[in-house]
Amino acid sequence: MIDLSQINVSTEKETQDFGKFVIDPLDQGYGHTLGNSLRRVLLTSLPGAAITQVKISGVRHQFTSLAGMSEDIVEFILNLKKVRLIIPQDKPVKLILDVKGPKEVKAKDISKTSGIKIVNEDLILTNLADSKSKLTANLIVENGTGYSLADERKSDEIGVIPIDANFSPVVKVNYQVEATRVGRVTNFDKLTLEITTDRTTKPSDALKKAAKILVDHFTIIEEPQLNAKKQKTEKSAESPKLTEDVLKTSLEELDLPVRLTNSLRVGKIETIGDYLSCDNKDLMKMKNMGPKSVSLVEEKLKERGIKIK
Repeated sequence: MIDLSQINVSTEKETQDFGKFVIDPLDQGYGHTLGNSLRRVLLTSLPGAAITQVKISGVRHQFTSLAGMSEDIVEFILNLKKVRLIIPQDKPVKLILDVKGPKEVKAKDISKTSGIKIVNEDLILTNLADSKSKLTANLIVENGTGYSLADERKSDEIGVIPIDANFSPVVKVNYQVEATRVGRVTNFDKLTLEITTDRTTKPSDALKKAAKILVDHFTIIEEPQLNAKKQKTEKSAESPKLTEDVLKTSLEELDLPVRLTNSLRVGKIETIGDYLSCDNKDLMKMKNMGPKSVSLVEEKLKERGIKIK
């Protein structure tokens, strides 16, 4: 096998949204091993931001139209899905779109709070035909990973429309493996990666983050005892002592939405102790339970001094 110190990672070209990187020389077969692994992580596991909900003044559901607006509400929502943002905090952020016609409404018309950046400000969202037309919409923006379906964020509030959210900042990844040589030996691999992003992150940063995610997972396999010790340390540092009374506390006392409390009860989760002993994957399988629902429960627990890693 080749000495790892001989492997070189070079940048052939990079802009804000495109990067071409070469990794060589690699032992035969490792070009596809690394290329496929990095591609999968780049497309599915990097964090990003997206609009997840919209509430439009005068609109009760998405299968309708708004007076004076050229596009129907479904088209407007599809355009909102294309808005690419950067938000610095983990908590959901509320943005407002408040415009009057006649006007070509663009992403730059969305009001922005401190630290939030819209990278495709010239994206056309809709068109308002005349001076009588008006569009007022409250938008919720969140950070996340991968693709999240609107069904995971159903709301009981009338007029709130959940949106399918593509959080991934990576648009496309191509990789190519060619033969290369070291001295007289010609059976080494040369891996070329082409990464296209939405301009919310540089391709080189995306590549480093993907590599870090893979390294962290391989470390768990290599040193499972070290990982278990780390988790135990983090848990003890973050969680207070849980008394029997706290564990037996009903989830109803957390002041959760009735729909959420009922969903947990159907899954036989009625107390704080029940919730803490349940795996996140099992929670996600329950009806009406999604990332936002889990975050809401954990926020309520946090208010009581119970932090979950």
